[in-house]
Amino acid sequence: MTKTSAPASEHRERLRRVEGRHNAAIKELRQAFAHAERTASGDCAIEGLRIVEEAIRSGLRFRSVFFKESAANLAERLLPQIGAQVDTLLVSDSVFDGAVPSETPQGVAALVRWKEFSLDETLERLQIGPLLVVVGLQDPGNLGTILRSAEAFGSAGVVVGEGTVSPFNAKVIRASAGSIFRLPVVVARAASELERVCERLRRDGVRLFATSSHKGTPIDQALLTGKQAVLIGNEGSGLPRGLMSQADELIAIPHATQVESLNAGVAASIVLYEAGRQRRSA
Repeated sequence: MTKTSAPASEHRERLRRVEGRHNAAIKELRQAFAHAERTASGDCAIEGLRIVEEAIRSGLRFRSVFFKESAANLAERLLPQIGAQVDTLLVSDSVFDGAVPSETPQGVAALVRWKEFSLDETLERLQIGPLLVVVGLQDPGNLGTILRSAEAFGSAGVVVGEGTVSPFNAKVIRASAGSIFRLPVVVARAASELERVCERLRRDGVRLFATSSHKGTPIDQALLTGKQAVLIGNEGSGLPRGLMSQADELIAIPHATQVESLNAGVAASIVLYEAGRQRRSA
């Protein structure tokens, strides 16, 4: 059976063929990708074989799964892992490619819903590792890398603050390699929401560290254990001055003087690794 052949008969009956880009399910998928936000019903659009399988492994609730006609063989692999109540659709190549933003779509996309975490629930995890507060980060790859490292090295979760790319952006989800499905992510993109988060952290005795590219305590000399939050800023301009002034301590990653600064995703990963190392040593 080639990659373009029809799915096995036992799975074919589960697929509902949809025609035309104006189909309601297709429109919802296209708009979810275009706006990089959850739909009115709370679902998020994902695409790609690996990401869909990560969503299954993470126990996400699927609403709809869309298979590209020329990649219908993927149904044989995925449908046995997806509940029978989930709507599964077979879509023409042109309609699928028009709905999915990837330049090279792999042939499967889905609308899914994952668990939402409150700030209270996230702060209860501070014994695992630091909370990351990301402000003004605009590159999807950077945010996805931070989410992946946060799960790998141990983090209470990530607060997505003002001016930061949406965590529901397809590129963020892809770069996170599925970590976003399992890691607590709290969205506080309005300035007032972020202020309330910082006030709550102070009230709970959480120590605030701000990362800096050129000054501060070297991270291997800073005490990165205990209840703490690490503030990560914009790739170019760093943290807003007002937020920087709220930090209890500035920390820096020593690096070669000819390098102006580190990529935000790399810098956050190094801080998380060092915090984890110190916790293990303690």
